Amino acid sequence: MDKPISRLEFEAMLLTRHSHLFNNQFRRSDRRLDRSAYVLLSRLLIDGPMSIGQLSDAFGLDSSTLNRQTAAMLRSGVVERIADPDGGIARKFNVTEEGRRRLEEDRRSNVEALGRVLADWTAEEVAGFAAYLHRFNADIEAAEGRPWPHPEPDSLP
Repeated sequence: MDKPISRLEFEAMLLTRHSHLFNNQFRRSDRRLDRSAYVLLSRLLIDGPMSIGQLSDAFGLDSSTLNRQTAAMLRSGVVERIADPDGGIARKFNVTEEGRRRLEEDRRSNVEALGRVLADWTAEEVAGFAAYLHRFNADIEAAEGRPWPHPEPDSLP
């Protein structure tokens, strides 16, 4: 098993090298979300409004990091602070219509970029690869004790 795991480690390293598909410097618009905003907005859309404490637990990040990230998101108008809908004391972050629109636009662009890369793959190959990535991510989340909500494939754009 060591050789296959070593190969996986190497391929995972290369995968992170290709993150330019989603990197700001290669994007067509300066209105694109940065990586942290993209991930945070995705989580907020799945789980609904969350406080800094809840985001810290969900992402395993310290509150100062999340305060910086959410402050930038507030300035750009993609989130807003709201009273806790459940009546709690902490204010929560909620995705604005602008945030939803920009996330959907970025996701559509990312899907198009992946579509170009995978143009020679069959639908079955893409589905199989997605299933393995889902399993891989779920196993990482289980090992960290920080599960990520996975929407049904039909609900993704």
